[in-house]
Amino acid sequence: MILDLRKDRMRVLHRPFVRNVITLVAGTALAQVVTVIFTPLVTRLYGPEAFGLLGTFTALVAVLGPIASLSYPIAIVLPEKKSDAKGIVQLSFYLSLFSSGITLALFLVGGKRLLSALGAEPIGEFVLLIPLNMLFAAWLQIAQQWMIREKQFTTTARVNIVQTVLTNSVKVVIGWFKPLAGVLIFVSTFGNLFQAGLLSLGACRDVKGESRPDPLPGRTPLWELVKRYSDFSLYRTPQVLINSISFNLPILMLAALFGPALAGFFVLAKNLLFMPTQLIGQSVGDVFYPYITEAAQQGEVLSKRIIKATLSLALIGFLPFAFVVAFGPWLFGLVFGKSWAVAGEYARWLSIMIFLTFINRPVVASIPTLGLQRGLMVYELQSTGWKLAALYMGFVFFKSDRVAIFLFSGVGAIFYIALILWVVMSARKRDKCVEC
Repeated sequence: MILDLRKDRMRVLHRPFVRNVITLVAGTALAQVVTVIFTPLVTRLYGPEAFGLLGTFTALVAVLGPIASLSYPIAIVLPEKKSDAKGIVQLSFYLSLFSSGITLALFLVGGKRLLSALGAEPIGEFVLLIPLNMLFAAWLQIAQQWMIREKQFTTTARVNIVQTVLTNSVKVVIGWFKPLAGVLIFVSTFGNLFQAGLLSLGACRDVKGESRPDPLPGRTPLWELVKRYSDFSLYRTPQVLINSISFNLPILMLAALFGPALAGFFVLAKNLLFMPTQLIGQSVGDVFYPYITEAAQQGEVLSKRIIKATLSLALIGFLPFAFVVAFGPWLFGLVFGKSWAVAGEYARWLSIMIFLTFINRPVVASIPTLGLQRGLMVYELQSTGWKLAALYMGFVFFKSDRVAIFLFSGVGAIFYIALILWVVMSARKRDKCVEC
């Protein structure tokens, strides 16, 4: 019996899906361990205000980022023809150059007025780095999606580790002498470029080393690819933009209404809580996307796969997130210094929402395959509207940053549960149609 269990375990471990997840998780885990080791040093060198200014900068980049390539890189995984996938890479690259150039021109004309309206004047001297960061982030997404398509998860994992070690080392070394917010902003900007460059080199080697011809030769014109995958630009881009606004608006509001230090507490709490999401949830999502796409192309049942992956993540994430809910302030004060205990209070309530973000990665990865892009955009509009209302109540009626974050997280949690149920029901409906 023991031998049978061992054989079953070995069979599971050798399945491509599980093996790829383990590869990405291992690489991301090492990268996150490096970040965890460096973070107490970085927080003591720079302080909450510097983190708040970095958070304000990255929040603006995150809000503007979805327009850089209109979400076309996400479609790189979908075409059966490799030549079409390369065409989408080319299209995404052209769009990123165009949109970043337009953004640069707009910031040259009215960048400081925009920052003033958002209460982000302290980052005014770095305003021209925002369109540059948009460009580099778009290139990074293009390279990541190509590597996902080609299932080059080992290369992706290695690059994540190298990039994390390098950027954190630079933060500490320079911060020892000049602990300024500008250092964090510059490292963040060019860290994306470095990671995108390494992944692009890996992708180029993969393309040059191809021994198998494209099973479906022939290049589809770019304008046809634009039309074929237009739902990504029409629906996915607004959805990602709205989602980014809902996640980053608290940073801008905290910075504008309470100062950069409170924004810094929020940034630290959010970044650390998202580590499990990046470590396991994102890795599962990245592997699950081509996996569920292939399953759909072969007419297989999808709902059971989505439910199984979601429940597995729930079992993995429950205890760590519950621990933060119970001991957040004490934990943050112990690890990062007493001045960061407030970040632990923020983390306590954010954990509820981010736990559901963690477990819904397979659900989100299934949306393009199920053709739910338009519905997702409507969902994000509703979700963001209610989150904004929650923040408004916290800031205006209760005049409390803690109440605002509690309400923000609670509303977000409700909507993430609704998202999971909606996608699973849609998958079941599709499965019934296939069986018929």
